[in-house]
Formats: sequence, C-alpha cells, structure tokens
Amino acid sequence: MARFVRWTALTAAAALLATGCGGGSSDDPKTDGDTGGTSASAPAGSPEAALPSSLTSQELDWGRCRATEGSPAPGDEWQCADLKAPLDWKKPEGRTIDLALIRAKATGDDRIGSLLFNFGGPGGSGVDRLPWYSTGASALRERYDLVSWDPRGVGSSEGVRCRRDQEIQASEAVDLTPDTAAEETAYFKDAADFGKGCQKTGGSLIAHVSTTDTARDMDLMRQVLGDEKTHYFGISYGTELGGVYAHLFPKNVGRIVLDAVVDPSADAAGHAENQARGFQRALNNYLESTGKSAGEGTREVVDLLKRIDAKPLPTSSSRDLTESLALTGIIRPLYSKASWPTLTSALQAAQQGDGTELLALADDYNDRQDSGKYGTGSHSQRVISCLDDRQRPTPEDAKKALPHFEKVSPVFGPMLGWDTAGWCHDWPVPGQYDTPEVSAPGSAPILLIGNTGDPATPYEGTRRMADELGKGVGVMLTWKGEGHSAYAKGSSCVDSTINDYLLEGTVPKDGKVCS
Repeated sequence: MARFVRWTALTAAAALLATGCGGGSSDDPKTDGDTGGTSASAPAGSPEAALPSSLTSQELDWGRCRATEGSPAPGDEWQCADLKAPLDWKKPEGRTIDLALIRAKATGDDRIGSLLFNFGGPGGSGVDRLPWYSTGASALRERYDLVSWDPRGVGSSEGVRCRRDQEIQASEAVDLTPDTAAEETAYFKDAADFGKGCQKTGGSLIAHVSTTDTARDMDLMRQVLGDEKTHYFGISYGTELGGVYAHLFPKNVGRIVLDAVVDPSADAAGHAENQARGFQRALNNYLESTGKSAGEGTREVVDLLKRIDAKPLPTSSSRDLTESLALTGIIRPLYSKASWPTLTSALQAAQQGDGTELLALADDYNDRQDSGKYGTGSHSQRVISCLDDRQRPTPEDAKKALPHFEKVSPVFGPMLGWDTAGWCHDWPVPGQYDTPEVSAPGSAPILLIGNTGDPATPYEGTRRMADELGKGVGVMLTWKGEGHSAYAKGSSCVDSTINDYLLEGTVPKDGKVCS
C-alpha cells in the first residue's frame, strides 16, 4: 500500500534515467497547550531556554561517512556525525535518541552558515540523498555548509522496519482497489497487520516521530551547529516540515525555500483528492504529448488496468504484474517529464501482454532491489504520517467517497479513495491533528515554489501555504513545468531566483512566473 507523496520517487530518479527504465504533523500547539517549548511556561519561539545544556552544548564528532543500507559511502568531502535529541520533547532531560547527520563544508570564504535539506516523504533519508542531490546545488555550497539528516524514525536515526522482505513481497498480492468482500477483508487485515508490526519493532518510538518533533529537532540542530538563524531547503513533505518549523520558531527563520509545496489546509482525505487530481493532470499532459487526447488515453489505461486486475500479466521474473503494481508503475514516471518515454515503452509492452517494464518501474518506486530486499522508507513514511493524522476515515467513509474520487481521476481515484481508510486503519497510536499549523507571524520571508504540472504536490497547494503562513511571509514563485519539484530541473529562471534568494538574500516579487 502506498501513499504517493513519496521520497523514493526523488531518490531513485537518477538510476531510472540512467537505465532508461517522492498528512499533517503532530502535537498541535493550539490544542495541547504547548507554546513551542518543552513546557507550557517556555516562551513561544524560544524552546532552547528550557533545554538542558547537555543537548544545546553538545559537540558533534564529525568523521568519515560509512556506507548505509541504501547507499555506498560518499566521497571524502562528506562528514557524518550523530546528534542527541530527546525521545520525548516534553521530557527533554529524559531518554535521548541519536539523529544521523551529514555535511559538506562550504567551499568559499564568505560563509553564511548551514543550509539544512529535507527531501520529503516523510521517510526520506537525507544522509543518503544529499550527496547525490548536491551535484545540482553546487552554487549553494560556495556559501553554505550543506547539511541533511535522517529524521527520527528514518534510516540511521532509529529507523523503523515494520515487515520483513518476504512479508512485503507477499503483501503486494493485496488488491489496493478491492472489488469483492474477500478482497476488502484482505485489504484491511493487511493494513492492521502492518500497524501491529510497526508497534512491535518500533515500541515507544512510534509515538515520538511526528513532524513537530522533527521541527524541534531542527532548531536543536541550529543551536548545535552554531547558527543564529535556520536556513533550510524543504522539498515535497519537507515543505510541510518547513511550515511547521516557521510556526514554532518564527524569529529563528533565516532563508527558507519550500519547493513542491504540500497543501497545509488539506486533511487526510483532502490530500488524497489533491493527489488524485494532480496525478490525473500529469497523466493527461503525458498522454497529450504522445498525440492522444486525454480522454481517449485515459480510457485505454483504465481498460488495461481492468484486464490486468482480471488476469495479472507475466513478466521476465517469477512475479506477475498485478493491477496494484501496474498502477504504481504508471505513477513512477509521472514524477519526471524526462521519464515519459519510459512510460510509453512500458504501456506498449503491457498492452502486448508483457508486464516486465511496468513491474520494474513499480519496484523502483517501492525501493525493491533485484535481490528481493526492500528499503524501509515507506515504513517510516507511514509511521510518521499516521502519528500526524488525527483522522481515521472508516471503510464505509471510503466507499461513499469512491464515486467522487473516480470522477476526479478514473485511473488513480479508486486507489487513493480506498487509501483514505486503509493507510492508518486500526493504527496503534492516536493521530495528533487534522491539518498542520503553519501560520508564522513575524517570520522572515519564505520562498515558495509551485510547479504547475506537479503530480504529487499539486500547484494549488502553493497558494494555500502562502495564505496560511501569513501576509508578507510566503512569497510565491511559479514554474510552468512538469514533474515533481522545480529546482535543478532545467529552468535557469527558477534556479537563479532561488540562488539569489539563498546566497544574496534577494527576495523576488511575489507572484513571479518562470516558463
């Protein structure tokens, strides 16, 4: 089962192109009496006042980075260290956890400070991702130490694994768009079993991996790294994290870029509907680029999926291509326009009865290696988002909403409609709130980049984030492009605007458009 704001689509992009073949936050400060600190008496925006010096004065032991489960060791210019943070931010003097950090020091003499990166998910490993991503951000390294981390519950920072590889592969047989009572029972049983597995292996940690927890971790990083202000680049889910940070610590905001902006006004069902609309829009754009009308092409895809649902396609491996895997395979190339030819080839092969190419795309999205080993980013994603999301739509709620979802997207609507109830079904930890609080009065200007063709975080969310941040805080930049996110995707207008903001502090005019 897969919710589609996914970090894997970002991290795997380079490999895909080379072979030709990514909800709300936690503790709502408006509802739990918290004012941004570690106790109700701590002044808003300055939680460090209540933190023990064992946290704020810790010295990081930077050393050579090692290979991780997801990536080989990066080059010598990269350094890694562990930062200690409270397991429970309401008990800062209690048990701590280690957060894995990575950095490359600034290359120039006119250093501004540290620039933190979060690549989305939730569940993406910044330690694995930053060395790859930095090739497109070399200009920023001239004046910043480039820094990222594995957020709590992710990768090398107490990463959560909810299932063994064999169990993950077995779960792929579950139909994500159940058509019968038996398929529906299997669907929700699988969802409940996943949550039980997370609880068994994650223990108390899964109650402390929220977006707000991670925002507080970010401000601790700021202090330990020696920065007066937080400079930050958030992509996809990382934009929601950035908005939550700005709400909690508006006076500590330096230069913040939010690229591929998540709609902070959408609840769990709203996010699913947004994505159904966004992926259908991207599919329509792709279909029209092939010379077909969106309507004709959509009907062909729907018919293909129905045939696969009735009879899965054989592949060159021992595994068949199911309807659910086919949907995932179609989604994968929509994250990047450069991957559209790959989708054309895969769909043509599937129409001829061969599911091999679509299965390879689905495996890439699901972070499955040829050996049968799976990454755990989707496990972390679910643990974090289900702790954030208070809402728990029922199976009956999902069924009632299905006609609307199918109208929004005949291809992706059914899966995302069911997902509203299945994603956090029978979850062992209560969710925290309906939508994240991102209002940030008093914050420095924050640059928001919206891509009109973005499938995973549709463009409309950019304006809603700007509205919720508050007047004079959110500054919008629009790119008339395709794919997920905008920076380093081929637009010199986008790249120069972001670089001028981060390197020189030049805030563009709100509403600027790059075509």
